[in-house]
Amino acid sequence: MLHGLLTFLLALLLLTVMSIRVRAPPFFTLLAGALFFGLLSGMGPDQVILAAINGLGKIFAIFVVIILCGAVIAKTLHAQGLIEGLVSDLRRMTRDAHSLSGLAGYLFALPATCCITAFVMLTPLLERMGGEQSGKGLLYLTAVGSVLSYTLIYPTPVVIPLFSGLGSGASPIFFDLVAVPLSLLLLCGVVFAFKARASRGREDQPHLEEKRGDGVAAGGIHWRAWAPFLAILAAIPLFSIVFPLSHESMIQCIMLAGLLACMVLATPEARTAGLLSGTRHAGIIMFDICGAGAFGSVIVASGFPETVFPGMVAALPLVVIPFAFTAVIQAAQGSRVVSAVISSQVLAGSAVSASMHPIPLILSVAAGTCVVSYLSDPYFWLLQRTTGGSIWEVVRNYTLPLFICGVVVLATALGLQAVLAGG
Repeated sequence: MLHGLLTFLLALLLLTVMSIRVRAPPFFTLLAGALFFGLLSGMGPDQVILAAINGLGKIFAIFVVIILCGAVIAKTLHAQGLIEGLVSDLRRMTRDAHSLSGLAGYLFALPATCCITAFVMLTPLLERMGGEQSGKGLLYLTAVGSVLSYTLIYPTPVVIPLFSGLGSGASPIFFDLVAVPLSLLLLCGVVFAFKARASRGREDQPHLEEKRGDGVAAGGIHWRAWAPFLAILAAIPLFSIVFPLSHESMIQCIMLAGLLACMVLATPEARTAGLLSGTRHAGIIMFDICGAGAFGSVIVASGFPETVFPGMVAALPLVVIPFAFTAVIQAAQGSRVVSAVISSQVLAGSAVSASMHPIPLILSVAAGTCVVSYLSDPYFWLLQRTTGGSIWEVVRNYTLPLFICGVVVLATALGLQAVLAGG
């Protein structure tokens, strides 16, 4: 057990050094980590390479359609100026700029299948909503909102592998009945904290100019902008209840439904631009996720779960183990999707997953992807560059809120596990 843990920690140290110091691309960092871990664990070179290829291929098969659809949807909406339409519609729902910013990031991260993509596309609009200090606060709220939905709501690239590996027949609809209210409650808490701080600082009130963009219906709603959201939402009960499919099949179908709605309503120019730009963007994301699949597959093939997790079960509370394991991976390399993919592969079939109800198990892993959003997190540095703030400012406005949210999600998982295990 000690040898396995030491090998794993050394591999994570290698990932950290290559990510932060060398700034190597995540795909090559994860492949290097897989080879290092496998060889140090006593696996032969051929065994390590075959395990890495197997993990890479499995993740590609699951994610390629999902990521491509999300990236093309986001880029196509952006090409038509409909991102501004989404924000304008939300503005009519709430006159409060703080709530608007958090909600915009929360919502747009879902069809974009990438929280960073959502933030980048919303940034130009948010920067026009107020003065220097209040504008920074809106950007941080958008970032936190995008991470909350991205790590907690089905279907996103973080939650999908958790359902595939750890779901054990659990319904994604039932999961979202827990995760959506929980994530919105957390978002409300973060928004309230930012508003209270802005009020104490007497910052200028943010503003947003109203515009009637292309695709506005008679009621003033940018229906073409909302169409992919609505199609995805409608497809979830369709393919889980009316035409029941497995998790892997259902997620492909609902994302294709969103893409179809977006493409049918797009202008020819936007359709072409969205396909070209979205395909390039999806390729970058896919390489990183496939690298995570390779690393996770090598860990499983090494026998790590069988040698390490039984001892951890005896030493730690059950629901804390997947949380702590995921948090360590997150701290080492920074990508939430990578953390979820590796954790789902390693935990699947282990004593931990066999002893927990799938819903609190998934929530525990999701919480672990939130609590360490620090120097290894690319989102951290994007926020630092975009806002021009100090490292401490980013920690205070991004790292700390997400840490608190992660702890609350873990507490929720603890409570659910106690109730469901008792039932």
